[in-house]
Amino acid sequence: MKIFIGKVVSKKMEKTATVAVERIVVHPVYKKRFKRIKKYHVHDEMGADLGQTVKFIASKPYSRTKKWKIVEIIGNESRTKGVQSAAIKNDRRKKIISRRKAVNKK
Repeated sequence: MKIFIGKVVSKKMEKTATVAVERIVVHPVYKKRFKRIKKYHVHDEMGADLGQTVKFIASKPYSRTKKWKIVEIIGNESRTKGVQSAAIKNDRRKKIISRRKAVNKK
């Protein structure tokens, strides 16, 4: 039985969470390490929230794409962290746009 640990990246569906599992792969020739991320649709009856780290296992097929089930919620990363970073990005974007407008007027 396969057991994975990943981070919830989407909760837009009912009783389904999209979980991203990140692994590090080493290139066979050049020995460079790089990340591979795969997303799984996971059956969620535990009520995991966006940004939480969860452990999930292979189970019976719930639908065509859902063949996994959340067993436990491990980490509890705050959802507001992503909201704050989005607000900071929007502020930066507004500053860049205002600078471009000022340069174009000259």
